[in-house]
Amino acid sequence: MSGLQDLRVLVVENDEMSATLLQMQLVQGGAVVVGLAGSVAEALRLVEETQPQVVLLDYKLARNETSEPVAADLAARGIPFVLATGMAREQLPDVFRGGVVLTKPYLTVELNTALVRALQGQSANA
Repeated sequence: MSGLQDLRVLVVENDEMSATLLQMQLVQGGAVVVGLAGSVAEALRLVEETQPQVVLLDYKLARNETSEPVAADLAARGIPFVLATGMAREQLPDVFRGGVVLTKPYLTVELNTALVRALQGQSANA
């Protein structure tokens, strides 16, 4: 059984094709994708409405937004997150220190491992 079995995941990614591929990867691993968000406002609304167990964030979102406000909200709520980015951890704003950083490009197994680590409270590079 996968470590993602029945895990409620929110995907925050503004590229529709990437979001769809992530959704397929997560569902294949046994997770339940509770929503897809492409903007900060949409992500904050879905966090409130769907109460995910973990959130997968892309750093850059629609309309030149970043996921910083979403990460801050998640940290305040105690919801673990994984940040998928091509940026080095030391280049990221401090708000992301509480999450797991998953360096792009990555394999499905690395994504799954990062999500499990986030749930276990292990904030470090994946």
